[in-house]
Amino acid sequence: MAKADIRIRGRIYSIACTPGQEMRVQRLGEQLDVRLASISSAVGDIGDDRLLLIAALALLDELDAARQTAPASSADQRAAALVTAMAAKVEALAARLESGGNA
Repeated sequence: MAKADIRIRGRIYSIACTPGQEMRVQRLGEQLDVRLASISSAVGDIGDDRLLLIAALALLDELDAARQTAPASSADQRAAALVTAMAAKVEALAARLESGGNA
């Protein structure tokens, strides 16, 4: 298993990935960091957990919108199942954050 180091909000994370995918993971990390900076500047200091929650919801919304405009295929159906599963996880995290629990 290969690893890619990404920097998110000034912190370095080592992410396991498939060999040969290191640069892709690093680019995705850079895109996430830019998105988080944009959201943070728009909403202020809300903490990393809530900031990541907002980013996850925004990304899921974009994925869902793209899925709805594209013709359905088996890949789209798998993506829809993934969106549904991720949405459930985001909702559970949101509930924990709202109740004051740790993420």
